[in-house]
Amino acid sequence: MSKGIVIIPTYNEIENIEEIINAVFSLKTEFHVLIVDDNSPDGTALKVKELQEQFGDKLFLEVRQKKSGLGTAYVYGFRWAFEREYVYVFEMYADFSHNPKDLVKLFKACEKGADVAIGSRYSTGVNVVNWPLSRVLLSYFASVYVKFITGMKIHDATAGFICYRREVLETIKLDRIKFIGYAFQIEMKYRAFVQKFNIVEVPIVFTDRTKGQSKMSGSIIREAVFGVILLRIKKIFNTL
Repeated sequence: MSKGIVIIPTYNEIENIEEIINAVFSLKTEFHVLIVDDNSPDGTALKVKELQEQFGDKLFLEVRQKKSGLGTAYVYGFRWAFEREYVYVFEMYADFSHNPKDLVKLFKACEKGADVAIGSRYSTGVNVVNWPLSRVLLSYFASVYVKFITGMKIHDATAGFICYRREVLETIKLDRIKFIGYAFQIEMKYRAFVQKFNIVEVPIVFTDRTKGQSKMSGSIIREAVFGVILLRIKKIFNTL
């Protein structure tokens, strides 16, 4: 059995799903894949079911009834992983903005002692391809803002390409996770930071999607801005 499970949330990713699954399974390091699909009307889940016939017990599918947000999809996947014997649990997007080859880098970082390995766009400069300058600046300064408010020394606080050791997710109080977008990613890192887990950043190149539609929205950005302040207040009053 693989030590690592890669959780990939999906909603209308029919253009990417087969290719991303094949890319993960082509790696020399073995990973299993869990697709958490929010009942995509474009048939994403049906394609995954077809691929399960090819990949057998390495590819898993969970279909939720409606679109419920990225954060809740990952928490669903974490709980699913708890019921199995995986040591490493990964977050990765379906759209190839995260290069599947970098899974190996994150895996090796955790094998060498990291509790959380972050695929970081900003730890060695700005490594983002195909984003407009406004989006780069928004993402970069969001992380600067998070560092200022929380005290975390993380360059890419909103990163969504991550490897967690199982113990981290078992220690973090998942039932208290409230956020679903950028703020979810920040909250997960902050809870690991508060618990004094060893968090490392692994430099990656982030490439914006070329197929399908982005799920970014103004509400997700607002959630992040105000969510960071709320997290800090909860920490101060020991209610995190």
